[in-house]
Amino acid sequence: MTNPEKRSILCPNCRRLISDYEPRCPYCGTAKPGSWWKNNRLTRMVFSPDIIRTIITVNIVMYVFSLLLNPWSSASSLNPFQFLSPSNNSLLILGATGTYPIDHFHRWWTLISANYLHGGIIHIFFNMFAFKQLAPFVLQEYGTSRMIILYTLSGVAGFYVSYLAGIPFTIGASASVCGLIGCALYYGKSRGGAYGDAIYRQIGGWAVGLIIFGFVVPGINNWGHAGGMAAGALLGLLLGYGERKRENIVHKSFALICIVITLLILAYSAFLAIIFTLL
Repeated sequence: MTNPEKRSILCPNCRRLISDYEPRCPYCGTAKPGSWWKNNRLTRMVFSPDIIRTIITVNIVMYVFSLLLNPWSSASSLNPFQFLSPSNNSLLILGATGTYPIDHFHRWWTLISANYLHGGIIHIFFNMFAFKQLAPFVLQEYGTSRMIILYTLSGVAGFYVSYLAGIPFTIGASASVCGLIGCALYYGKSRGGAYGDAIYRQIGGWAVGLIIFGFVVPGINNWGHAGGMAAGALLGLLLGYGERKRENIVHKSFALICIVITLLILAYSAFLAIIFTLL
């Protein structure tokens, strides 16, 4: 009798090349790494380094969709800060957050959807540029699952703080991006040494620049930025980073919950937008 055909797979936890029949990953100890529920197309897509590209793509898709809801309004201004800007009605329908959507329409789910909406081409460009610069470091030190949790919950926390502060209407990925800044600051301070201190100083420069930018440029949600940054630092402490705590099934499960809830909310907001447009 011949042995079943052996396949090589990437361990769903440490991403090392192993055989699919291994009872435990010989590198990180993950049990049954070849099992279907740990190693299928969905989990490979979600928990891969391509998550950075996926998040950017989702933001761009939601931005383009918001423009298509009212295309004449979005292209009517020659002001570079208003050119290709979705209308407030389009953003409200798609899930902008703040005291107005939450208190008047009880849309608490907008604390998540607002993270994927933007008010103009410059707005989304700068947010995605900052995310593209910060995310690879967070991915490297915290891992894919923890980065997903940090990005999602920091955005929710930032917008909740701005809601408590009375901000009536707000959108953008900057609260989530500030969460990445917060967890990177925690990492640098906690790790110490030459590398940790260098990270702390470099990311600290981002934080200071963001604070100055928020007070110089009108219309910036400083409460959301501060709330996202504080949440990122706290989550960095609670979740731990790779050198101190290896990613485990709890991290992966929580990250998957964040992804499923986010996708359901964005799909729901898009469905509502289509219904309102057709009516």
